[in-house]
Amino acid sequence: MASEQETREARLRKSLTRAALGAVDLRKRPRKPHPMKAEPSHDHIVDCALYVDGVRREGKLPMGGALAAAEESGGFVWIGLHEPTDEEISGLATEFNLPPLAVEDAVNAHQRPKLDRYGDILFVVFKTTRYVEHRELTVSSEVVQTGEVMLFVGENFIISVRHGPLGALHRIRARLETTPELLRRGSAAVVYAVADAVVDGHLAVADALEDDVDEIEAAVFAPRVGRDVGRLYQFKREVLEFRRSVVPLQGPLAELRAAPEMVGFAEELRDVDDHLQRIAEQVAGFDELLNALLDSQLARVSVQQNDDMRKISAWVAIAAVPTAMAGIYGMNFDHMPELHWTYGYPLVIGVMVLVCTGLYRWFRKSGWL
Repeated sequence: MASEQETREARLRKSLTRAALGAVDLRKRPRKPHPMKAEPSHDHIVDCALYVDGVRREGKLPMGGALAAAEESGGFVWIGLHEPTDEEISGLATEFNLPPLAVEDAVNAHQRPKLDRYGDILFVVFKTTRYVEHRELTVSSEVVQTGEVMLFVGENFIISVRHGPLGALHRIRARLETTPELLRRGSAAVVYAVADAVVDGHLAVADALEDDVDEIEAAVFAPRVGRDVGRLYQFKREVLEFRRSVVPLQGPLAELRAAPEMVGFAEELRDVDDHLQRIAEQVAGFDELLNALLDSQLARVSVQQNDDMRKISAWVAIAAVPTAMAGIYGMNFDHMPELHWTYGYPLVIGVMVLVCTGLYRWFRKSGWL
């Protein structure tokens, strides 16, 4: 009886440990659990394939036992997921022994680009970007759209998790499958291909943003002063969003180059890092130029407002002369100079015209009109 009680307690401790790791809910646990019983629903599984000697095994690999198949064949398995939930990724977390903190980050998304090491597993986060085409920039234009790609990298597996509409990896997978000599180098080839594609995407966005910056610069220094400072500010916010995707990636990419798993791709990653440095410099240049353009725009608007106020003040001064004279002679006193004189009215009108003309010429000469 005592041994049976100890056995039950041991099973209970094991079950509680699995639940703490996010494996399964004990209340919903089946009597005979399968290692992949809690696998993601098919709506979130993009692909699951086994690669041996650089060649993909035919068909779509079932999720259950994927890691065992990779270890037995000496290849690696690549599982692609799109926006999985806690329940949908829990089975993978159990079978592949994924770190709980990284799994939480992969489910919640909205992470900065980073590289974390958990024992023999690497967790890499990339921010993807896409340029949004538009006819003209407005105060509400979306110029840069962002997404996320996260990678769990082990010796015999790689699990990619994508969030948002961007960063689809099917093209990368298709391109790699046409280059078996690259896939023979293991899961590190996938990491390199994803990093290269992400940075190439940033490069395309940076080149497109450069055209928008040139357009804004021409508009700011156009002869006619525009007052749409909001448009310039909105574009600056979009560039800042792009910067948050590019600049924080520099550190993780440098760590990735030094990672033992990526030793065979040091040269290739150096080229990717060069492209990233170029983009970071472009983004810094955009930010500085936009700050200068924003200051210039505000200064031009301020100068234009001063010019408008001077013109208004000049016309008010000119209009004040006939207004004052008309007010004086409209007081209906009997004893006023030239009130009953035959030429009094023409004289007053002449004085009004003469004074107003003199003021107008003076204001024009001083640049107020």
